[in-house]
Amino acid sequence: MEFRNLKVMFAALGVAGMMLVGCGGDGSTSLKCEQDSECLESEICHPGAKVCVQTCSSSADCSAEAKTCDAVSATDDRSICKCSTTELCNTNSASSDMLCSDTYSVCVPKCSADTDCGTGETCDTASGVCKPGSTTGDACTGEGQSTCSYGEFCGSGTCAEVPAPACENYTNLSAADRAQIGTTGAIIFKATTTGSSLDANFCGAAAPQRVKVTVSAYSSTPFPATKDELNGLFYVKVNGSKVSGPSIISSSAGNYTVTGDNRDRADIVLNFCVPESSTTLSTGLYFTNGNFFCHQANY
Repeated sequence: MEFRNLKVMFAALGVAGMMLVGCGGDGSTSLKCEQDSECLESEICHPGAKVCVQTCSSSADCSAEAKTCDAVSATDDRSICKCSTTELCNTNSASSDMLCSDTYSVCVPKCSADTDCGTGETCDTASGVCKPGSTTGDACTGEGQSTCSYGEFCGSGTCAEVPAPACENYTNLSAADRAQIGTTGAIIFKATTTGSSLDANFCGAAAPQRVKVTVSAYSSTPFPATKDELNGLFYVKVNGSKVSGPSIISSSAGNYTVTGDNRDRADIVLNFCVPESSTTLSTGLYFTNGNFFCHQANY
């Protein structure tokens, strides 16, 4: 946002001559933030919108972009400059890349993914507007994330939390590996046993039965074009040991399918080789920084 960059430049000139510095400790001039220290001295990091906003004592302290001095919210009495229209937010911007948030009444950059939005919000990529995500029990259509908050999924027409892991694969996972699990990475919302057959050519004679499990996941960042680029997917055995996900995905067509306008959904067929007498297999699956998903394959 150009008017803010000018403020940063003028502040820098007063301290260090012609050297341009950013709004936060990392030298960035972006509005986005996670904490107050990333903003200018006269700003705070908005707790919901996660953008730097100007503090004020009266509307006279506010610029044309956001002219109203008001409390952050009903439960936060810090005074900030609030906007009223998107047009005003772009007063000093060369492009129309700013919006006046309906939720927080502050100027925010247009979003391109859910990660650009505040907690519990989803990005309408067509308009660039962050909207409150539906929560558990709210109506939705289709499956995957749909209109649900990131980390939930649309199941049977309502938003639901992804199942909490309750398998030995998870309990036996090391603490270091558990630290890789989170809520911001790709979210696995479904796993289905889709095949079981004797296939010694694929599996070998010692464990000739080939069991297929199809895993469905969504992501706020595009899934890669090929399965070999799928870094960060792991299969966890009952004893807690890990196997690289791409190593158990066949290279043949139909085993790795990516869909969605932003390549945000992946349906992945994992192949497990087990003894011929085997009838059940406990699997644990996760993407780095995503949820841990338990699936009991019966065949």
